[in-house]
Amino acid sequence: MNDVMWYLSRSTGIVAGVLAVASLMWGFLFSARETGTRRRPAWWLDLHNWLGGLALIFTIAHLVTSVLNRDAGIAIASVFVPGIASADRLALAWGVIATYLFATTVLTSWPRRLFSRRTWRIVHLSSVVGVALALVHGYQMGSDASARLFRFGMLVAVAAGTYTLGVRLFGVMAKPRKPSRQ
Repeated sequence: MNDVMWYLSRSTGIVAGVLAVASLMWGFLFSARETGTRRRPAWWLDLHNWLGGLALIFTIAHLVTSVLNRDAGIAIASVFVPGIASADRLALAWGVIATYLFATTVLTSWPRRLFSRRTWRIVHLSSVVGVALALVHGYQMGSDASARLFRFGMLVAVAAGTYTLGVRLFGVMAKPRKPSRQ
């Protein structure tokens, strides 16, 4: 039974990471208006929201299967408080912080109108830090982190996220600024 939980824990963590990177990519491309004209903008936004929600669901599944895996030695308290009762405290802390950032980002996306635009943007951009911390968590905590396929996947995820971040940033820098009124 513990082998099953180990596989479930690893697979849900990997799927959550892939979905988080995909949501991040779609968010950057959507906000940079680099999604083309074949689909309406609402479709791209819905896809971004759907991927983010799925990433959170798989993250929760990863937490549950990690706690249920007795061989992992992860207590319920260490899932909620970074750095408690674990041999890999720092690696686990990155995952806990990333989970909080994901949950905050996803759960504040639907009632977005309750927040000022600036507050919502700051909270939403924290997901970039969350994705980075989740990838670090997967690399440091994962038992298959030394496998070539895992490293290749991690490299692809980082490259894809960095590329779309660059598209977004260069799009912002290339936009002409409106003159300010004095």
